[in-house]
Amino acid sequence: MDYATILQILDSAVRLMVPLLLACLAGLWSERAGVFDIGLEGKMLIAAFASAAAAAAAGQVWIGLAAGIAASLALAGVHGLASITFRGNQLISGVAINFLASGLTVLLGQTWFGLGGRTPALEGAARFGTWHLPGAEALRGIPLIGQFYADVLSGHTPLVYVAMLAVPLTWWVLLRTRFGLRLRAVGENPASVDTAGVSVTRLRWTAVGLAGLLCGIAGAYLATGLSAGFVKEMTAGRGFIALAALIFANWRPWRALGATFLFGLMEAVANRWPELDLGPVTIPSMFMNALPYILTVIILAGFIGRATPPRAGGEPYVKER
Repeated sequence: MDYATILQILDSAVRLMVPLLLACLAGLWSERAGVFDIGLEGKMLIAAFASAAAAAAAGQVWIGLAAGIAASLALAGVHGLASITFRGNQLISGVAINFLASGLTVLLGQTWFGLGGRTPALEGAARFGTWHLPGAEALRGIPLIGQFYADVLSGHTPLVYVAMLAVPLTWWVLLRTRFGLRLRAVGENPASVDTAGVSVTRLRWTAVGLAGLLCGIAGAYLATGLSAGFVKEMTAGRGFIALAALIFANWRPWRALGATFLFGLMEAVANRWPELDLGPVTIPSMFMNALPYILTVIILAGFIGRATPPRAGGEPYVKER
């Protein structure tokens, strides 16, 4: 394998990891505040459809992004009402959101566009273009480092860089600010936060809102950056893979970056070699396509007992009187 092939695989891995990373950070915000979110998949799916539909209608990708975020926030609001306001079962609420998004996107897609649940193909201003980092072409001639900068780090859509910047921003806010300290405390011991005079409900609603925002960006990227429109069930289980990556990362932002890159790399390898010939043995395409999901099962089986989730996660808070 030559260096150019390695760069192509890494470039593909970066593109493929972005929706996983955004969804993983969304789950991190929500679950750090004590609200488990199984509905990442559904929020990404509804955001992908809304962004593609709005971009196709308006011809502007930024309108599509706003529509995707709004749709995801709407489902996040449903989850917040069920799990925070009405103190319902958070897991059931998340599963219901996934079912709702799965059926609603197909129904609306067929009703509005008549394309079997798809949206029209996006072109021109209705899709995100690529951004080239400063000096990328000038540094391309430098062996190894220059090529890596030009071919892997540069040449992505704006949402790729938004996702990368979200990692240090999440780390800083959660671990270096008063707001982050309070939010983490809500996920560990909400009674102590309430005793200090800070609203547990407000903090949890804020975390659920941030999760909706990030899922909205992830879904919009899928439909308007990674692809050229919406197709039925295009999230393909990425929300559940993001949850597995979150467990693997032990609810830490920088570890989430590494975990989602690993999943993206597995998918990039599967796309590069649909059938991997190892000489005496040929790995079939079905196994290669299943690599990210196999890795998900392995992580859930091997790490779910070692990971330490927030102690108050999944438990509705009832204010003591």
